[in-house]
Amino acid sequence: MGTADLLIRGGSVLSVQTGEVWPADVAVVGDTIRAVLPPGAAPAAREVVDATGLVVAPGYVDAHMHIESSLLAPAEFARVTLPRGTTTVLADAHEIVNVAGRDAQAWMIEQGRDTGQTMRWAVPSCVPALDGFETAGARLDADDIDEMLGWDGVTTLGEVMDYRAVVGGDPRMRAIVGAARRRGVRLDGHCPDLSGADLGEYLWAGIDSDHCKNRPEVAVEKARLGMLLMLQEKCLTSEVVDALLALPHLPDVCLVTDDIAVDAILRTGHLDRVGAVALERGLPPLAVLRAMTLHPARRLGLDDRGVVAPGKRADLVLLRSLTDLAPEAVVAGGAVVGRGGAPLTGPGPAPRHPFGDTVHVAPPTAGAPVWRTDLPDGEYAFRALRVNEVDTSTAADEVRLPVRGGVVEWEGRTAVVAVFERHTGAGTVAVAPVTGQDLTPGAFATTYAHDSHNLTVVATSAADLARAAAEVVGAGGGMCLSRPDHAPVALPLPIGGVMSDRPATDVARAAGALRDAVHAWGWRNRNAFMSLSTLTLPVSPAVKITDRGLVRVVDRTWEPPVVAHPAE
Repeated sequence: MGTADLLIRGGSVLSVQTGEVWPADVAVVGDTIRAVLPPGAAPAAREVVDATGLVVAPGYVDAHMHIESSLLAPAEFARVTLPRGTTTVLADAHEIVNVAGRDAQAWMIEQGRDTGQTMRWAVPSCVPALDGFETAGARLDADDIDEMLGWDGVTTLGEVMDYRAVVGGDPRMRAIVGAARRRGVRLDGHCPDLSGADLGEYLWAGIDSDHCKNRPEVAVEKARLGMLLMLQEKCLTSEVVDALLALPHLPDVCLVTDDIAVDAILRTGHLDRVGAVALERGLPPLAVLRAMTLHPARRLGLDDRGVVAPGKRADLVLLRSLTDLAPEAVVAGGAVVGRGGAPLTGPGPAPRHPFGDTVHVAPPTAGAPVWRTDLPDGEYAFRALRVNEVDTSTAADEVRLPVRGGVVEWEGRTAVVAVFERHTGAGTVAVAPVTGQDLTPGAFATTYAHDSHNLTVVATSAADLARAAAEVVGAGGGMCLSRPDHAPVALPLPIGGVMSDRPATDVARAAGALRDAVHAWGWRNRNAFMSLSTLTLPVSPAVKITDRGLVRVVDRTWEPPVVAHPAE
């Protein structure tokens, strides 16, 4: 062989196939590994990377994630996650597509080209997430999805969140799943704790993965039936890991990020962070690395990566050890793209986009009643959403509140969540109490609210609600915390109300300040943004709220807003 373009010299190479680590040099020509040779046997190269004391492993492959959750546009997302080792992603753009439909999917694909990171795409299967129960900015039917599955770079039907519709034989979901099966693409799942005969129906439909949090016995049941477990951080409980390790054979799994905001990426990492959590929970190092490389590459049908071998794509990470997954250096497509977790290039120009006018709602007027009802005067037990400090699940609760003159008198008695439809100008609004947090006076408003992204406000007073909502609407979308005697803490998200057009460091700084303010306000959750933004996700157990009302998720029915009529 002639001169190589890149030579990684002096290190050891990991085989994720056999678990061996042996001294070797890696020669790269173009974007492909040309040779893996004994030390000193490789040819001259135009660029040499000294890997002394380091392990050369395959680049990380994230088989399920949403770029919008980073709050960054695609190119900026790639710029800051590549140095953390994430060289390939399968991105499901269901956040921005719920806002702006097919045009948004096309824009995301175009923005993801030539970033250095391989981006493959899933077409969202559930736009809206729960058809008939919420107002989204778009609606995709089977014909739309069939066409989009043929677009360049698309390989997968995105997570089928309306799993109850699949199990129940809903005609719309049957048509969507049928279109994907005829196309021969992969079908990704979303079915928390689905078990027994219902799980069998879901698998029979052709959906064969799940990235949701499951009870240990359900995780084992899914693995037993060949469903690919995609384990994000919240799935990696000690109980689930112990249950998988107790099996006669550890099943193939993938580690995935799903949703990680930019401030967390810059602070603690991306897929490398999930790998570190998996190690902490007791998964063996080789199993963890296979779950970040070989298994997801196979899942995505990318046989050209996931292994350090001649003929494979030169996507590589240089690690200090098999238990330290934060790379010292990263190679993507044969080019060095990061060192020490930092990118080698600065941010590019702000992306042009057509999604700056998507918030079509007048903010609530200060002093006007937020929660109106047609109930006669009296005291009632209203259904509430009880949140927790660990994950995004909610439980049914109730709060007793008086009604006077058609207005629910909630201030001083409970916090509420209010959802204002933002896409059509129809003006639908739903309100319910929120319990489980000890909040000080204030309000958090956001247009980043899964998955229809209507304007959502959690508030302790109507005045704070109006202020926070006005800030977000005035910015064309985003998040804001408003508290009495404090300046508003805001994060503008002008791309569809779900992404920023700013550099990662700017967005991370604003997101970090907002996260700190939300914690100081009293919202306790290890991922406060996700906890708040999924109050409106009607496919996530157990009771959620949309602009049209309360949803009983498991039953796929409306939850009556009044528990007792009237309360005694």
